[in-house]
Amino acid sequence: MHHAIEDALRLGFGCVQVFVKNQRQWAAAPLDPADVDRWHALLATPGFGPAVAHATYLVNLASPDPALWEKSRLAFAEELARCDQLGIPYLVVHPGSAVGGSREDGIRRVAEALNRIFSDSPTLRVMPLLETTAGQGATLGRTFQELGEIIAGIAEVKRVGVCVDTCHVFAAGYDIRTPAGVAELLAAADRCVGLERIRCWHLNDSRGDCGSRLDRHEHIGAGRIGRAGFAALLSDARFRDVPMILETPKETDERGREWDAVNLALLRRLERGSAGRR
Repeated sequence: MHHAIEDALRLGFGCVQVFVKNQRQWAAAPLDPADVDRWHALLATPGFGPAVAHATYLVNLASPDPALWEKSRLAFAEELARCDQLGIPYLVVHPGSAVGGSREDGIRRVAEALNRIFSDSPTLRVMPLLETTAGQGATLGRTFQELGEIIAGIAEVKRVGVCVDTCHVFAAGYDIRTPAGVAELLAAADRCVGLERIRCWHLNDSRGDCGSRLDRHEHIGAGRIGRAGFAALLSDARFRDVPMILETPKETDERGREWDAVNLALLRRLERGSAGRR
């Protein structure tokens, strides 16, 4: 796992997001002690961090199937424990899909799963972050109101936070192409969950239109959101110390440059106000 930090440092990033196990398998071998030691050594690099983890895509804490719900709860608890071992303070998770059941029951099941995990692990230092979603099908988390309803059902509410994905909120219907749109998004987030609960951002442009509910990430400034929305977000000093993660396509451009480096350079120019607007 330490290679993720090596790559982040090589490309000039100040934080990183990782999976703490294979994201498409339930089972996982224990973390290798030597790998964990190397991870911690690199994580201590001055000016770097925090690290963020993303839960496996199999986890569905909203599932109406009791067996899948229990399997998801136990798997998520295991990933939280692995994050604790790695000194990772945040584990991002999609709230899940209530397919086959009602939205209200799905919200209740997500809160119940987290309540059980928190009760079973009172000393756990890792904070689950509920991620905003594009809202495809029966997926929960399309609106901040839904995330707020989940959080309202959690007994130890200070132990849970939110991750905002720019592609997802745009696809869900929040028009963040302009500074005014970004302000409206943040106002909605503040009303429903509280801005202090946003502990991570996923910065992705969108291949789909606003409200399309299409979860297709695009390079920064090359999608339907464009540069102005990202510039407005990056200018907000309230998120200066909040980790911001690129989940854009991993490939090289026509000049052979790694797109992660290209996107990072553009975001930093936007932060400085020197990359123009469109």
